[in-house]
Amino acid sequence: MTNTPRSTHWDIFCTVVDNYGDIGVTWRLAKQMANEYQIPVNLWVDDLASFSHILPTLDPLKTAQSFNGVNIIHWTKPLPIAFVAGEVLIEAFACELPEQVKAQLVYLHQNAPESVPIWLNLEYLSAEDWVEGCHGLPSLQANGLKKYFYFPGFSAKTGGLICEQDLFAERDAWQANSANKLQLFSQLGLKRIEAQDTVISIFSYETEALPALCELWQQSAEKIHALIPKGRSLNSLTQLLPCDIAALVPGQQINHGNLTLHILPMTDQQGFDRLLWSCDFNIVRGEDSFLRAQWAAKPFIWHIYPQEDDYHLVKLEAFLKLYCDNLPPKIACYWSELNLAFNQAQQSAVSLHWQNLNPVNLPLLHHAKQWPINALNAADLATRLVQFVKNS
Repeated sequence: MTNTPRSTHWDIFCTVVDNYGDIGVTWRLAKQMANEYQIPVNLWVDDLASFSHILPTLDPLKTAQSFNGVNIIHWTKPLPIAFVAGEVLIEAFACELPEQVKAQLVYLHQNAPESVPIWLNLEYLSAEDWVEGCHGLPSLQANGLKKYFYFPGFSAKTGGLICEQDLFAERDAWQANSANKLQLFSQLGLKRIEAQDTVISIFSYETEALPALCELWQQSAEKIHALIPKGRSLNSLTQLLPCDIAALVPGQQINHGNLTLHILPMTDQQGFDRLLWSCDFNIVRGEDSFLRAQWAAKPFIWHIYPQEDDYHLVKLEAFLKLYCDNLPPKIACYWSELNLAFNQAQQSAVSLHWQNLNPVNLPLLHHAKQWPINALNAADLATRLVQFVKNS
């Protein structure tokens, strides 16, 4: 074994949490590593049914299949196929590696140390200051192996942000022609949306802030279209729906004053990006859609995943501080208060701050267009990851 060259492939292990968040991030990363760096990737996923919602061509019943240059393997217990260590092993978001993988790592460490993969724990994205000091630190495991903590982030001292090389050019070309968004809306079965109407996408968790905004939008002077997939957001809007959520169908419209709710079909990741590019405002959740809303160069609300003792609000405020750094103080205040009110389900406050923000949307839009360039900090996560591996 000591004379056998180590495979150049990478393994990424992912447990699906919150349906689309963790798998959304790891699937984008795996595709980018394969497509832009020609690195063979094995993506091990424990929940293929949820995965298939963002990759409709995936067969949830298959043990192994390939898409976009990535080998997708159903992570079962025990593993359905033999694990062969490659150059890099990534556990996404602190998931626990299978025992047979750990056993192989220990064997290699004891018998063929040059074949032990570089072991990384890909952490959740955070704008908190302490991330810079922890990124890239090694952790010696009880079995003698070394694992590195890899923190995505917004500064040059972190692991960067997931962003494909051609993404901004594709977005700009899409947004340059308003016919693109109208054609997309038509393909999604969304009717009677005019170019001058305000269009808002909603992909949030449950919150009482959402019906408060919908009540405000009903009384708007202009037509507002809220685009919502079947899922958690609709759980907060049952009083506005004509039937049970299960009975709703994609393309269905519900009218309330000047607000029209549109039920969206599920879409793949490229379709979700284009949806965000096409809306005037996006309400997103978690990590994957949160970052894609930033890359869309449109104003947004981030509904962050709730944590014990409201620690998620600490993470939210760290990002708000960073995002607002170059905004005029009044607009920064309105936008920050809107995000905080939404995350704390403050109904009257979220309505007030939405109205305060509306007249100054143009400066916020200008800021949203510049922000992706600033946030990327000259190198995306995949680029920094490849360099980290080379340096290690």
